[in-house]
Amino acid sequence: MQPNVLLVVLDSVRARNTSLHGHANETTPFLDSFADEATTYTQARAPSTWSLPSHVSMFTGLHPPEHGLDSRDRQLVPGQTVWERLADDHGYETGVFSSNPFLTAVPVGLERAFDTAVGRVDLPFTEAMDPREFVREHGPGQFGRYVRAALSSEYPVRSLLNGAYEKLDRDAPELLPDAVQPDASGHQFVEAFLDWEAEAGDSWAACLNLMDAHHPYEPASEFDQWGGDRLRKLQRDIDSYIWEFNGGQRPWWQRRALEGLYDGCIRQLDDALEELLTTLEARGVLSDTLVVVTGDHGEGFGEPSTLRPGARAVGHGNGGAHEVLLHVPLVVHHPGRDGGRTVDSVCSLTQFPDLVEATLRGADGDPLADDTGPVLAAGSGLNERMRRNAERYCEDLSPYEAETRVVYEDGDDDTVHKWATWRSSTVETVVRDATTSYPISEEGTERVTAAFDGLADAGVTTETESVDDDVQQRLEDLGYA
Repeated sequence: MQPNVLLVVLDSVRARNTSLHGHANETTPFLDSFADEATTYTQARAPSTWSLPSHVSMFTGLHPPEHGLDSRDRQLVPGQTVWERLADDHGYETGVFSSNPFLTAVPVGLERAFDTAVGRVDLPFTEAMDPREFVREHGPGQFGRYVRAALSSEYPVRSLLNGAYEKLDRDAPELLPDAVQPDASGHQFVEAFLDWEAEAGDSWAACLNLMDAHHPYEPASEFDQWGGDRLRKLQRDIDSYIWEFNGGQRPWWQRRALEGLYDGCIRQLDDALEELLTTLEARGVLSDTLVVVTGDHGEGFGEPSTLRPGARAVGHGNGGAHEVLLHVPLVVHHPGRDGGRTVDSVCSLTQFPDLVEATLRGADGDPLADDTGPVLAAGSGLNERMRRNAERYCEDLSPYEAETRVVYEDGDDDTVHKWATWRSSTVETVVRDATTSYPISEEGTERVTAAFDGLADAGVTTETESVDDDVQQRLEDLGYA
């Protein structure tokens, strides 16, 4: 019997803020216990500092400079992902479940890599009529016709409320009561996946991207152990959670303070992860499933850069190569292997397809632990949309322009050595763990250049379609202006 494959991406979760990696706040108690029977990779690195290029690398096994997909203006051509190979070559049913629009809504080629794609539902009652679908079919200005159709539907009251919600959401969102806000938490997508899994065939492969820890940080009250109402109000008052700080309109202590809410979001994710994996265990399928739990990138709360003068890590995706943006948690449950294990050598999420293929072959080795050479990561500069937003707050955008290139290698003293280049600057850093790293030299440019010169454009993208208004608004809400 073929093993199932489950990739769980804790979007925006950095290793430093997980209790798995020694964080003072107990943010990941379930993941900590799950790791006792799995393999924990203490030096895992994301291939990029934001979702789109990181996911493309995880899905294809290509480094960001090879696939080149770091903008919604391009899309991945069919047949490039591990999910498609699992479906076409091995008969797997595949699914993706996430409110991340790059995986389920933006036409960048990731959604179509799966048989089933479940994205964010922007309505309070998913079982009732969708007014947006009604407008697409009948055109705008058909209010009376929608009311009549809603009243004759299976859920008349809920269909009318969906219509009212859509109208208010567009024209007066401040009037929307909390009681009808749609649920986009990780628990919602865990439940959607579990419903799908119950009906799936003998072999399935799925990706869950859970965005609870992505800005805005809004943990449910039961998980909001380190934040509170004052921080929630502060967050609501911030217009741009990245550029107001970079532009000097807000003091850096405010950005650092929001880390308390962020920790609550990670605790909420951990609870969703517990629901997911304990249910699979109760169904008797966990032992036959390759489970990979990781983050696609980290998050910055004002940590100073040693590479870009005057710049700090804030949010993600605005350039840079700080460890808080690239060092992510990684726990893998290998089917048929018992007991916990720790791997301290550096590894990349780009190796996910290799791990899947080795598991299908029943190989004894571990592609993530074997010595496969240096680990590479890249941070892109500002695209045009990001630049327009940044210019509202920052007079000088030079610290955020240009690509950052990173090479990691294992050291001889249980550490990881990191060489990063940006423009004409190079910094060599020693990384001991998720909280401890320090620069030791300004050498290593040739090492980085040689590693990246060996990468060629794989020719796997083409021009994309336009993004519709609903998806564009969702991207802007997430900070991808």
